[in-house]
Amino acid sequence: MQLSVLDLIPVRTDQSSSDALAATLRLARTADELGYTRYWLAEHHNMPAVGSTNPPVLIAMIAGATERIRVGSGGVMLPNHAPLVVAEQFALLEAAYPNRIDLGLGRAPGTDPVTSWALRHGGPVESDAAEHFPEYVNNIRAMLSPEGVALSVGGRRHELRATPAAHSEPVVWLLGSSDFSARLAAREGLPYVFAHHFSGSGTAEALDLYRSEFRPSPELAAPRTFLTVNAVVAETEEEARRLARPQLLSMVALRTGAPLAQLRLVEDAEEVEIPDAHRPIAESMEGRWVIGTPDQAAQQIKDLAATYGVDEVMVNPIASASRGTDPAAAPAREETLRLLAAAV
Repeated sequence: MQLSVLDLIPVRTDQSSSDALAATLRLARTADELGYTRYWLAEHHNMPAVGSTNPPVLIAMIAGATERIRVGSGGVMLPNHAPLVVAEQFALLEAAYPNRIDLGLGRAPGTDPVTSWALRHGGPVESDAAEHFPEYVNNIRAMLSPEGVALSVGGRRHELRATPAAHSEPVVWLLGSSDFSARLAAREGLPYVFAHHFSGSGTAEALDLYRSEFRPSPELAAPRTFLTVNAVVAETEEEARRLARPQLLSMVALRTGAPLAQLRLVEDAEEVEIPDAHRPIAESMEGRWVIGTPDQAAQQIKDLAATYGVDEVMVNPIASASRGTDPAAAPAREETLRLLAAAV
């Protein structure tokens, strides 16, 4: 069983952006020391509780502060970016940290419609993403290769490479929460990850579709996937649930259209009552998360891996913190990684 980390860089009410980044650096070093396989950074925009807005910048920061762990995007939301820009960013990251970089690509904007509009200079987002995503993925793959890609412009042939002299390429993964990317990854022979930590439904169907339709490629001979899950591990189940409650309140707010805010501290979250109408949403989400003691969490991880036929699980450590915690640290998130690694 391999364990990996997904990080959205949560920003608590007691933290500045600088504090949250400092806490993430400590978390990444902890994951590296504990032997976690990879550390992925998400892309979300205009959300008060999420600091991971720019995966390439964050990857450079994390890779430079760690020794061996693979670092990547979970993922770059391709509708927001020109394919050449993405290819150049990740080619440079691969050149700086050879054989340690993953490029996870997603089809969703990762934000609200107004921010999506701003990211694209007022251009279309949803229809453009759906129509051109497969083409953009293949363009990025071609530009990342040492051979590059040839473009015909004005009747002349132009060669285009993401770096002048590439010797290795980042591993390209497709991410998704529907069957679209599952089918595309299978057709192109690419590794694929379903956003189980966010969606929670349709995981088995998406993975079955990917595996059944997979076509071997030069990059990949057989299907390759893993599972993502939100996790909080503590010495007692009661403490784990206390640490998870701030994130639970944030997710309920997101799903019900309530105003979003920075992640509450544990004591503040305990004072908030979830409305009766929203309790089914909260219970459904909490039931899909890994929450408990080290032994409980390890068993849940193993059960999930067996259910979905994977040998790698990527945990999103969602624990908040108590009052008086160093703002530049996330000790409960670090403890989740330590306890889970020891138990699994």
